Amino acid sequence: MTSGPGCAHRTPCPAADAADRSAAVTLSRDYTTGWALLCNGVLHFDDTGELLPDGQIIAPAVRAAA
Repeated sequence: MTSGPGCAHRTPCPAADAADRSAAVTLSRDYTTGWALLCNGVLHFDDTGELLPDGQIIAPAVRAAA
């Protein structure tokens, strides 16, 4: 899968199972609850966690303490 359900732009978005899946175009966003629906079907959360279209959960990236 190189594009998602709403991917109509010229350069196809990365697939939901690709390492760079977060680079896909945002279709919808809710700033209050902190999520974005990407055109490859990935639900990306502001804490860097993700929910893939197949239901797989990607845990948020651990950030080093400053």
